[in-house]
Amino acid sequence: MTTLVCYACGATAPLGERKRCSCGEPLWVETDASDFSWPDGPLRGVWRYSDLLPVSATSGVAAAAGGTPLVRTPALDEFVGCRLYCKDESENPTGTFKDRGSAVGVAWAEANDREWVGTVSHGNMAISTAAHAAGAGLNALVLVPEDVPAPRLAAIGQYDPEILRVSGDYGRLYYETLATESPVEFVNSDTPLRVAGQKTTALEICEAFTRGAREARSELLGEQLAPDAIVLPTSSGGHASAAWKALRELREAGLLDAESVPRLYLVQAAACDPIATAFREGADEVSPVEGGETIAYSIANADPPSGTRALAAVRDTDGAVVSVPDDDIRLAKRRLATEAGFCVEAASATAFAGIRRLTDAGELAADDSVVAVVTGTGFRELDADSTATELVELADLSERLDAVTE
Repeated sequence: MTTLVCYACGATAPLGERKRCSCGEPLWVETDASDFSWPDGPLRGVWRYSDLLPVSATSGVAAAAGGTPLVRTPALDEFVGCRLYCKDESENPTGTFKDRGSAVGVAWAEANDREWVGTVSHGNMAISTAAHAAGAGLNALVLVPEDVPAPRLAAIGQYDPEILRVSGDYGRLYYETLATESPVEFVNSDTPLRVAGQKTTALEICEAFTRGAREARSELLGEQLAPDAIVLPTSSGGHASAAWKALRELREAGLLDAESVPRLYLVQAAACDPIATAFREGADEVSPVEGGETIAYSIANADPPSGTRALAAVRDTDGAVVSVPDDDIRLAKRRLATEAGFCVEAASATAFAGIRRLTDAGELAADDSVVAVVTGTGFRELDADSTATELVELADLSERLDAVTE
């Protein structure tokens, strides 16, 4: 797999030469999935699907990427209005789905004698890229905005990458890094190698349903070969594009037919929702918007580089794109913690808030099996002062315990 192809116009390019097509759309790795079947053997996670990846399995932290659990969460069915499953990506090495793309991108760079890998991020992708570079013994370059908060710098800096704070239009850095000739292999949000790794999220979901059906584990996964729907929070459109790529490959392999392909639903924060705006307006392309402030800051991308590709993914699978306000995100985040025990970042909670909106609109039915992708842990976002606690004197403890448990 050494060729990239444009989903929109079909143009090709060698892998490693460039990352976007001359037509302006992003490229992805061309894959022949016609002979693919669900694998057997000991390989787990991302590398379980090596036959569909542009690089072979590697060691170190990359070997731990993927293989995250798919959890049935009936306690939340009433809240969201359907049969809910959570794909818990917080189980990845650095706590988010970004490890899937970093594992493949860094492994490819190592196999092709690149000494440097880089990314444009001040959050999960920066942490993940730096961690995987450290695990592979490569140098990492991370470009962050000049006003990046100190705690985020500390989280990134623990892996000892080269960090450059950049002034000016941070949104342009994505394109600048891909256009500049440099020895650094940039694995940005929707670049081909990152998308190749991130498609394994959807591959794992569909394999879990297929194996569940074969093993008649109806109490957990039912008898379906795939869920009715997969719901993802969306920023650049890279993860959505990756899920679409996975479903296309499974259809090519004959592992899914037209009736069993899950519908893809994307959710954005209402304060910054360019893909949802394009979907509502029936547009063919996603245009930039004036983004506002939102608690789901990690998906607040006003000009998503794979926005139009994500829009195509939704329409091809008969899905939809919705946006949700911050109050709905807060409620979903709290209910996930108090009723299902999941601590998720605000960006992840948007998926659950979106599912509620989709069921209210009749887009999802009560008996639909719906997988919400929990894209990342919420433990990085916790505020130590956010939860009030009661101070109890030791001498009063027995009396207070009785009062609490009455």
